[in-house]
Amino acid sequence: MKRSLKFSTSILALAFCAGTAAADTYGPFPITDKSYSGDRTNSVSYTGQVARSILLDSLKSLAGKADGGANAAETKATMMKYFAGSDEDLAILSHNSKDGFPIKQTMLNEISKGKNISGKTYKGLVPGWPGNMTGVEVMEHLIHHASMSVGGFDAEYGYDYGQLIQKFGLGAMAYNQAVDNYLDEKLGADNKPNNKPYKDGAAYTGKEHSWDEAFGYFGAPAHALTLEPTQAYNISKKKDLAAGDANGDGMVDLRTEMTFGGAYYAADADKSGTDYLPTITSAFLEGRKLISSANGEALSDAQRAQLVAYAQTIEDEWTKVIAEATFKYAGSVYKDIEKFRADTKNIDADLYRAYGKHWGELKGFAMALQTGKENLGGTAVRLNRLIGFSPVTMDESIVTGIDADGNFVKDGKMSWNAYQLNMLKVQDLMVKEFGVEARKNDATANLADLIKELDSDSGGAETD
Repeated sequence: MKRSLKFSTSILALAFCAGTAAADTYGPFPITDKSYSGDRTNSVSYTGQVARSILLDSLKSLAGKADGGANAAETKATMMKYFAGSDEDLAILSHNSKDGFPIKQTMLNEISKGKNISGKTYKGLVPGWPGNMTGVEVMEHLIHHASMSVGGFDAEYGYDYGQLIQKFGLGAMAYNQAVDNYLDEKLGADNKPNNKPYKDGAAYTGKEHSWDEAFGYFGAPAHALTLEPTQAYNISKKKDLAAGDANGDGMVDLRTEMTFGGAYYAADADKSGTDYLPTITSAFLEGRKLISSANGEALSDAQRAQLVAYAQTIEDEWTKVIAEATFKYAGSVYKDIEKFRADTKNIDADLYRAYGKHWGELKGFAMALQTGKENLGGTAVRLNRLIGFSPVTMDESIVTGIDADGNFVKDGKMSWNAYQLNMLKVQDLMVKEFGVEARKNDATANLADLIKELDSDSGGAETD
């Protein structure tokens, strides 16, 4: 399964003759559909995907507003508007202006109207979460329990619902839609062909818009190739207006200048010396140039083959970005336990809260990794067993399932040391199966010593 694909020399050589957009910017691209009679001059369109990224990030913000039950019904109803859609013009909760970093939009309809997350969420089963649920059902289950939590956190089970919702959604919505739909089925010759509009009256062809939608789900600013990793990262953190404001109007336009989702985590990894963000963004850009160069005609077999090669690079590198995040947060959980395992009877509340946050990020990304085009098979089984359905909680108990009402059942036991070992095994798995390179929070040097320490534990560390 291990892959490490970058652009091949031949692909790059062919790419530079493909298009007319600014060399390092995703668009604008000319109108090539022969039937279009409107006044648009740019065929690029992915605002719907930006809107869904904002909806997902806003769900994370809403989880933090739960007060332990008193506002549960109101919180759940509001969260479901952001998940399942609403006729209302919803406020953007996740990306607001701050001093020194003005943002152009404040309401979702300024980005795109009528969008939801539920219709674009992974329909397959998610074995990493209890209850044998589909991706949509997992999200609904998380929203339900988030609404009854305290600030998005449930100390009894160690769950940070905001993190679980957002990180799983980055896979179940964005990654899944991109790699298993727009860069897969929709690249077929007869599926959204390039010599027809995507839909009646559209200013873009079938292939142009399919490719744009995948780019929108990745979440890179259109000018990402002009940025250093820290700049792309800091745009999302609202720390670098100069880097974000590509058009010089004094504010950041969420439609084209913000860093979201997969692109954010690619930039985070790249701060350690990898090149995920430029590799993925370059593949998207060169693919779009190729499509535009067809000038509204059906793509030839050779052109489609080259486009599929770009799509494969995107999928492989994006998968590694998610694996990098899984590796990183497994290391965070390991380090959190190290901070309090000397006195596990008196764990500091703030340390435990940070531990729950990091576990939510780990678990969300681990489940996200399993929503792509490729069936991970035994790798997924091992990953799910190592992480389990919950972190080890205060009394060294773990969640083993849910009851008929969807409530968590916590009747398993695991020691802190054993769970630390599992975290190191997760990191080792990400290296061996996905070839992760950034390896942030790498704690694998401690693997051999911890195995020796637990050598007498006949129950083993995994939760199977």
